[in-house]
Amino acid sequence: MTTIYHNPRCSKSRQTLALIEEKGITPEIVLYLENPLDEATIAELLGKLGMSARDVIRKGEDAYKDNNLGDSSFNDTDLIKAMVTYPKLLERPIVVNGDKAIMGRPPENVLTLL
Repeated sequence: MTTIYHNPRCSKSRQTLALIEEKGITPEIVLYLENPLDEATIAELLGKLGMSARDVIRKGEDAYKDNNLGDSSFNDTDLIKAMVTYPKLLERPIVVNGDKAIMGRPPENVLTLL
């Protein structure tokens, strides 16, 4: 089963979804801005990505700047909690296939996972 954590307003997310569908795959689409992820789900995604929370946090978002999340004293747990509170902070799209995940930036990255 392939899942995409998707923001339909994001061009990279739309492009990634289109690439998946071009391969004949109908993924489960998780609209994470409408249905925010919990800490356990984000931690699981990080494990599948092999990345830290700092690797997937959107540094250009107002919530990142307003909460001083660039401060190195914030650990992964702190950053995950921030992503739960402010879902826009989570970089997108993330595509999961089984026990592996990949960031769809650039969208072509997803082809290595399918």
